[in-house]
Amino acid sequence: MGRAHEVRKASMAATAAKKTKIYSYYGKEIYQAAKSGGPDPDANLSLRAIINKAKKDQVPGHVIDNAINRVKNGATDNYEELQFEGFGPNGSTLIVKCLTDNVNRTISQVRPAFTKAHSKLGAEGSVSYLYNVQAVIQFKGLNEEETLDALIEGDVDAKDLETLEDGSIRITGEPTDYNAIKLAIQAKLPNVDFDVDEIQTVPTETVELEGEDMTLFERLMNLLNDCEDVDQVYHNVSNYNDGEEE
Repeated sequence: MGRAHEVRKASMAATAAKKTKIYSYYGKEIYQAAKSGGPDPDANLSLRAIINKAKKDQVPGHVIDNAINRVKNGATDNYEELQFEGFGPNGSTLIVKCLTDNVNRTISQVRPAFTKAHSKLGAEGSVSYLYNVQAVIQFKGLNEEETLDALIEGDVDAKDLETLEDGSIRITGEPTDYNAIKLAIQAKLPNVDFDVDEIQTVPTETVELEGEDMTLFERLMNLLNDCEDVDQVYHNVSNYNDGEEE
């Protein structure tokens, strides 16, 4: 009974920490979008998009409102995007993305995480060339022909268009075409609810880790996820459980 309670307690703590991380991420993203394009979602498409994504991820309304109100109240915080590239055990690679208001603090968090997991940071470009960055839009409500017509009418080129087993349409395009693809679909399907709506960083090749290599990689991921300023970690380890299922 005691052991089960402790396991449950640890699981709940991990879930709470993950939620806090998500709320912090969206808080910064919403603040940046509102500061850059104005705090009115009806007039700021980027802000509206990130708010919609936040709601899908079950971010509480007060987190969204607080981020927007900070801009309305004249907050002057500036966040800077940082990307770290590194090498884990046995051919594993990672891209760590941060949005921070203190670069030195972020570096002091990320560098020790790699060191403690017997991994190492690489120079800019040392890992990113092994990944593809792409816009991915997935939704239901149109067939392939109708979707293609929508993209043509919107003067948008897509890299790939496919129908999934559940009938969803999945569009892959250049990151620079992200908003244009969405607007083209919305023009054809005004009430569309995007199931996937994001810029993805995807490895061109993957590796599988076992034994001590996996233990070290898990340690690295846990340390990075504990870093306040780390928002996203992309990697090429196909058999690592990112813990999405709770």
